[in-house]
Amino acid sequence: MHKKTKPFKTLLFGFAFSPSLHVNVMETARIAHFFNAKLILLHVGEKTLEKEKKIQELLSNTEHQNLSVEIQWKTGKPYDVILEICKKANIDLLILGALQHENMYQFYVGSIARKLTRKVCCSVLLLIKPTIERVPCKHVVVNGLDAPETPVAITDAFYAANALGAQKLTIVEEILQKEIHVIVEDDRSLKKANIIKERLKNREDSRVRKIVSKMPADLTQNINVKMQSIFGKRGYSIGHYAEVVRADLLVMNAPLKTGLWDRIFPHDIEYILSDLPTDLLIIRNTN
Repeated sequence: MHKKTKPFKTLLFGFAFSPSLHVNVMETARIAHFFNAKLILLHVGEKTLEKEKKIQELLSNTEHQNLSVEIQWKTGKPYDVILEICKKANIDLLILGALQHENMYQFYVGSIARKLTRKVCCSVLLLIKPTIERVPCKHVVVNGLDAPETPVAITDAFYAANALGAQKLTIVEEILQKEIHVIVEDDRSLKKANIIKERLKNREDSRVRKIVSKMPADLTQNINVKMQSIFGKRGYSIGHYAEVVRADLLVMNAPLKTGLWDRIFPHDIEYILSDLPTDLLIIRNTN
């Protein structure tokens, strides 16, 4: 596979000695195996013989024993320590766990994880349902937003789909309702609105197909690719779509660090962060 299509070479997971430690170690080790990546396990807290024994015991029981794993122990505030390690260790992907609302189907991102998602220098994977036994990834959904970073997000989505064994990938083009510029009042205006919608869909499909056509063939040839245009509110629409089609992974652009995108960010991704439909991979282009 082309070197540039291996975006996740070093992964970081910050672990706590909580009831979910076992399942989180199993899941992150599995992801490191599929991405053929080095895994750094970070504990922000005191290192003790008992803790060290516990984590080594869990690692010895993972499915894949040929992993490159490094355990780091640091003291300080988790948010600051994780930000620093991501920079110093050239982390490509930070893995974070999401918390569950009382409603068993709703997940949200805690305050520290939410801050890290915005500020960290690398891509972020938010896990909502880590498992001891692997649940196959079958369908990946990725945004086709008309933005400079989208080609990278789509390329990384194809990489993830291949690595995880998914056979289907849907590129969702979210089109704002205001682009239609027609107030539907009668049959004539409805027909006009539908014509404009079709033109917008064709325009978006053409733009996205151009992105896919420039990608390495080994990324795209084994994947069933679908284009899906949705008219609605950005962030909310794609999150709802991923939930309806029961996607196993949703891939989104990280916001660009400019004033405009910082203002747009809460409207685009906050919907998803507060009610995660599935595992969420936020791509930050570090090239």
